[in-house]
Amino acid sequence: MLAGIDTHKDTLAVAIIDAAGRPIAVREVANTEAGFDVLERLLTEHQVRRVGIEGSGNWGRGVASRLALGGAIEVVEVPPSLTSRERSARPGQGKTDPVDAALIARITAREATLPPVRLAVGDAADLRALAGYRRQLTDERTALANRTHAELHGLNPGYHAKIPRLTAATFITAALEMLDGDRTTRAALTRRRLQRLAALAAEIKDLGKQIADAVEAQQTSLTSIYGAGPVVAATILGEVVDVRRYRSRHAFAAANGSAPIPASSGRTSRHRLNRSGNRTLNRALYTIAITQIRGDTEGRTYYLRKRAEGKTAREALRCLIG
Repeated sequence: MLAGIDTHKDTLAVAIIDAAGRPIAVREVANTEAGFDVLERLLTEHQVRRVGIEGSGNWGRGVASRLALGGAIEVVEVPPSLTSRERSARPGQGKTDPVDAALIARITAREATLPPVRLAVGDAADLRALAGYRRQLTDERTALANRTHAELHGLNPGYHAKIPRLTAATFITAALEMLDGDRTTRAALTRRRLQRLAALAAEIKDLGKQIADAVEAQQTSLTSIYGAGPVVAATILGEVVDVRRYRSRHAFAAANGSAPIPASSGRTSRHRLNRSGNRTLNRALYTIAITQIRGDTEGRTYYLRKRAEGKTAREALRCLIG
């Protein structure tokens, strides 16, 4: 038997299917330790050998770790994009949690190359948390800096000739000094934004040191790759967890969205961008590829060779990432 689990903050929708894909048990349990006990008894009762979980990196982290660490059941990760595609192929049945759980179970039965779930424990989970928190801070800093630039332009047009960006402490200090003496409400609010930017810059810097130390402790060879600094390496280690989760390099490329999708027709042979897969991991690989293209590296040589073969810049970049 196989099962699918649709995860939510409070509940887990579970569907167990037979070999023909027909639901034989559909339940909803609490997303708590007590609910996990009920779920394990249900899976054992029906002799389930493989479970697919959508959202194993979010609200499904707890149940994924519980089932995977038990060792008796194979627990795999089902991307939401596959569930959405499966739902679109079955019009008229609507969308409910039990329906989605059954769809996830059918995908689990059909897709043999689904990767095992990432366990939210251990060093890899810590690296993922550190990299995710840093990404949250940098996103906040970018949004705040953009708003502050707009306010500074309104207060002092032409200021950007001396203060081109607000990510360095020296420029933030210069902006604060520029506003000295301005007692307007807008200036006061802009000073608050600048002070918050300064705090973010300091925290991001400290977090970068913490990430670098954590990556060094892993003794990984990732940082020897041109373009893979500590933050990129932490992101990859945290998302991949164990490369043995993937059956082959092709399965890995499909899981991170770097494998292009065939889009050929007639005499035209082409591929298009794959927007599915783990986008966080895809972004890390993209960062490495872009960095290599800008330097005197083997990656740049490969990229230029693909361009000489007639591929567009984007197509050549996809080849390098993949």
